[in-house]
Amino acid sequence: MTGSSYTLALDQGTTSSRAIVFGHDGRAVASAQREFPQILPGPGLVEHDPEAIWSSQLAVAKEALAKARLAPDRIAAIGVTNQRETTVLWERDTGRPVHNAIVWQSRVSAPICEQIKAAGQEEVFRRKTGLVVDAYFSGTKIKHLLDTIGGLRARAARGEILFGTIDTWLLWKLTGGKLHVIDTSNASRTLLFNIRTLDWDDELLKLLDVPRAMLPQVRSSSEVYGQTAPELFGRPIPLAAAAGDQQAATFGQACFAPGSAKNTYGTGCFMLLNTGTKPVASQNNLLTTVGWTIGKETTYCLEGAVFIAGAVVQWLRDGLKIIQKSSDIESLAATVPDAGGVFFVPAFVGLGAPYWDPYARGLIIGLERGTQAGHIARAALESMAFQTRELTEAMQKDAGLKLAELKVDGGASVNDGLMQFQADVLNVKVSRPVVAETTALGAAYLAGLAVGYWDSPADVARNWALDRQFAPQKDEGWRTGRYQKWQKAVERSRGWAT
Repeated sequence: MTGSSYTLALDQGTTSSRAIVFGHDGRAVASAQREFPQILPGPGLVEHDPEAIWSSQLAVAKEALAKARLAPDRIAAIGVTNQRETTVLWERDTGRPVHNAIVWQSRVSAPICEQIKAAGQEEVFRRKTGLVVDAYFSGTKIKHLLDTIGGLRARAARGEILFGTIDTWLLWKLTGGKLHVIDTSNASRTLLFNIRTLDWDDELLKLLDVPRAMLPQVRSSSEVYGQTAPELFGRPIPLAAAAGDQQAATFGQACFAPGSAKNTYGTGCFMLLNTGTKPVASQNNLLTTVGWTIGKETTYCLEGAVFIAGAVVQWLRDGLKIIQKSSDIESLAATVPDAGGVFFVPAFVGLGAPYWDPYARGLIIGLERGTQAGHIARAALESMAFQTRELTEAMQKDAGLKLAELKVDGGASVNDGLMQFQADVLNVKVSRPVVAETTALGAAYLAGLAVGYWDSPADVARNWALDRQFAPQKDEGWRTGRYQKWQKAVERSRGWAT
């Protein structure tokens, strides 16, 4: 079967939808990608059209198969991975969304989070979900929609309105409305899911006033859920995996041993550390999350989430217009030897871990008459590395270990200058794999394992291959000095919005 067949990963991201066909060696055979519009109704608010997400994802799936010249019967299984926490509500009967999807970056439910904290309920959520109470997560987004759209809560209680994260929405659409499911990794990001019982939690549902009838069935991350509707690709294809993008990337990086960690440089920056089969509570404002469930075994991770990483490059392109395309950032940054004392805190939608400050806002500081566009570009790139160091320090304290190596992936990981700076700032070796698209690869692996395309995680791990390793080259004085200045800049960005 493996010699003549392939897996297809659907990678639905925050700014684009991708589809990648993978062979048994874990290498991409063909891919397609399509951006879709970002809807920005107001400061700190981000939305997507769920139908635009679906149409772009279906289009790239068909395009990737066409590029690979593969008939649908050559695809052993499809795996779905997705931007997490983004919230869609739709009508069961018609499949029509009742509102735009509220994106994970959106701060629209920050007032609800403040009410929960003021009522002294945060610790209940923290203990059961492993999450902090923040507008980032799906639960408060659901509550916001139920509170603000007339009659919606009553309809949801009658089972007329369905909730899903993007994996749920895509699986619903791919099966013509036959499947309403979510995997444990995505469920663990909702503020409604108990990560120890691995089920929706009645106490949390009551606190957020979310009817259980609207919630999808929780399934493992690697199993055959169903098949695609025949008319989509000409014949049915097994749908055999779902995982949130960061968990999928961790799996794609073969971080199967407790203590192994990866960092993904995407729209945001997400660092995950495998902690094994028991959840580890964070004392340093990180998240405890489900990594994946295979069979009866669930792997847990500690996670640090940075809201704006690669999105800062998009802002330089679309907002400031100092570059024409995202890839121009590296050459612009190379026009200067360093950032010239400029620090850029990209808190456009607040700060994630370890601060969880929804009222922080973006800041560029250290500007002088001699400051050029190259300094700002370099400071923007360096912000990703500094934010990653904050996550690393918190993670090492929580886990009681020192990282020996950080595996990296995502769009910005191809930037050699940034990866060297990352190694210098962390004083840790940074390892970049040959296949940088590890999010899609993780979804492909999880799907392939479900149908016997790969035999075991050990079979998958043999595919991991090093592209380049970056070793630290700076001394401790340089490292400490730069990091302290960064921390000073962060403090000046905090609590700005009201």
